Amino acid sequence: MREYLLVFLAAAVVSYLLCVVARELAMRTGAVAEVRDRDVHAVPIPYFGGVAMLGGLGAGFLVAHQLPFLSRSQPQTFHDAGVVLIGGAIICAVGVLDDLLELDALTKLGGQVVAAGYLVLNGVQLYSLNLPGVGQFTLDTGQAILFSIILVVGTVNAINFVDGLDGLAGGMVAIGAVAFFAFSYRLADANGETLAITAALLCACLAGACVGFLPHNFFPARIFMGDSGSMLLGLALSGSALTLTGQFATVQIKQSSDFNAGNGLVLLLPVLLPISILVIPFLDLVLAVVRRTLRGQMFYHPDKEHLHHRLLEFGHSQRVAVVIMWLWSGLVAFGAVLVTLYASVLSVILTVVWAVVTLALTFVLPRLQRSSVAVGPAPGTGA
Repeated sequence: MREYLLVFLAAAVVSYLLCVVARELAMRTGAVAEVRDRDVHAVPIPYFGGVAMLGGLGAGFLVAHQLPFLSRSQPQTFHDAGVVLIGGAIICAVGVLDDLLELDALTKLGGQVVAAGYLVLNGVQLYSLNLPGVGQFTLDTGQAILFSIILVVGTVNAINFVDGLDGLAGGMVAIGAVAFFAFSYRLADANGETLAITAALLCACLAGACVGFLPHNFFPARIFMGDSGSMLLGLALSGSALTLTGQFATVQIKQSSDFNAGNGLVLLLPVLLPISILVIPFLDLVLAVVRRTLRGQMFYHPDKEHLHHRLLEFGHSQRVAVVIMWLWSGLVAFGAVLVTLYASVLSVILTVVWAVVTLALTFVLPRLQRSSVAVGPAPGTGA
């Protein structure tokens, strides 16, 4: 665990420092987010935060190579992690071009498929699913390729859709990465396998890169991640899930005193957890597609009706809206891990309390604020 913490810190520090360089580079090349009708920022903000985070991911990977425990892991661990990083570099390059030239939607989709295809061609893909009541279900080549690419491209676009407020996407992915790290680490430990696994390594790097980026991106943002960042984060998170399903394809869940192996969802969690982590972005994505289709628009046409826009309409400030979205993401991600893996009353209580607090902040806080304004001091009575 200490070595994973060092990897996390290395990724965070390098990402933080590179944001300064990336910001200057974006300003020199004109990669700047101008103010549009659907945006919430009031002044132009430079892009290229994704370039800084890619550097953070690479730094964490290189540090892991030098650590005594992780460096002695199985060759597949660093091979798969390297494949995901190269795939991330490919999709980050596509995002950089978009930040500079504003590529059309189909061109970006093509770049996403190429990056996802690189993962598949190099062995980072779904191989089989361990279905409750069915057992091991092996995918044929066509199914494995199709499902793997759909998972990667879907995750990439979900992160891209939710990247609408300062710090929102970076924080949500950081939360998701930490939750998936906890699951991967616990799964390996419960099965008596080595703790040096690709999914945990990638999640430690990913969480660190996001945390290093957030001080520059939280409201008021000094740099945006841009498509180079949102697509990179989506690929890295989905890629870590694919590596776990490959390395643990035939592992059987063993029962221990605090591990809920009897829960059938444990067998599906390597695939379901990345989806559950991103349930809020995916919900936003689905609602956007339905909304635009009903209007007769193409699904990729932008608007100002995403979930984070709704929170602003409720009366939340940008910072509060972002924190609430983080809480919803954490509720789903950590709730899935706690309730699925641990058969304890405490895990259920923690999840329920988290849900109540999140609901109260989302719907009750704006009403209390409006009430306090309505019953404020009468004119002329203030100090």
